[in-house]
Amino acid sequence: MSWMDILRTAFFALRGNWMRSALTSLGVIIGIAAVIMMVSIGQGTQKEIDKLVSGLGSQRLDISGAGGQGGGARLAQGSRWSLNDGDVEAIRTEVPEAQYVSGSLRGGTQAVNGENNAATNWQGVEADWFAINDWKIKDGDVFDAHDYSGANKKVILGETVRQELFGDDSGVGQTIRIGRVPFTVAGTLQSKGQGGFGQDQDDLVVVPLETARRRLSTSQSMPPGAVQQVSVGVDDAKNLDTAQAEIEALLRQRHKIQPGADDDFTVRNISQIVATRTATTNLMSKLLGAVAGICLIIGGIGIMNIMLVSVTERIKEIGLRMAVGAGPTDVRRQFLAEAMLISLIGGAIGIAIGAGGAVLIGRFSDLPVSLDATVVVLAAAFSIATGLFFGYYPARKASLLDPIEALRAQ
Repeated sequence: MSWMDILRTAFFALRGNWMRSALTSLGVIIGIAAVIMMVSIGQGTQKEIDKLVSGLGSQRLDISGAGGQGGGARLAQGSRWSLNDGDVEAIRTEVPEAQYVSGSLRGGTQAVNGENNAATNWQGVEADWFAINDWKIKDGDVFDAHDYSGANKKVILGETVRQELFGDDSGVGQTIRIGRVPFTVAGTLQSKGQGGFGQDQDDLVVVPLETARRRLSTSQSMPPGAVQQVSVGVDDAKNLDTAQAEIEALLRQRHKIQPGADDDFTVRNISQIVATRTATTNLMSKLLGAVAGICLIIGGIGIMNIMLVSVTERIKEIGLRMAVGAGPTDVRRQFLAEAMLISLIGGAIGIAIGAGGAVLIGRFSDLPVSLDATVVVLAAAFSIATGLFFGYYPARKASLLDPIEALRAQ
């Protein structure tokens, strides 16, 4: 018999008891649908992690002032001005792994251009801040050395603020008001969109650090030269832990912190945050994969069970086939084709349900989903493998029947 004849015969055999065949394929349908949705969610989550890494920088450390004792009560993190320009310069010169270093200040403000205004955040930064955070200039220019040293009233706008203040115009060269201070727009930043934590990365205005001290931080009781945060770009991701240890030792020495005493600063290692999130994602993917695998095994066992029942019910038919010339190989192919057909039909339905479910999850929930053709091919391969693996034993059992004993069966 040709393969087309075998498939045609298998189709008619299954159609003769279609309800049983449909229920048998249910486990495969659920398993394949689960595989597609699991892989799609896993890939989508990994892309979100990659986006988080690109937004935060995979080779950076952030140092901020830690809480201390004030007035008998412990202050919140960042509430004490424990970092200053001297710390920034010391890290820059004494930590060889530190490729870029920038102190910064930040705060909330109202940016105004005529009748347009935007509630946004300002960042006072040094020159290396742009490289550390991977910000690129879209229009205009970055600050020059004189802007940083002279506290010039220049500003660079994020894309969200630019659109709210100027619409389709770049705004470069025009004057806006930040708080009560007029600033000249020196340039605009290329858009980054939503960050890994859901924040709008483009909702900011950037000014030179000394400008922020003199013009925007006047209401804050701040020591001369103080900074809220120091960002460090490390030359190689492998050196992050080394650089962190060196920075912690350097700052403890500079701040005269005694052995055993708490630090008055906190170092945040971005790679540790990303590694934790990646490990959590991988664990969830494995759990979902285990559920999908169990469903496929249950579906495969169902196929094997029904095919064994089918062999028992069709013993006389098998004997007649062998009596008219069919060999064991033909019988084995016949029953294996039936098992694979059940699995393939269930797989096709499962692919449709899984792909549709992934699209709906991505549209109506906060879970990140990424569906591509590789997922569909993987699901189809699982379906074929399930039919082959669980259908082989019943097919082999049918092929080993003795024709004479089979014809005698009632």
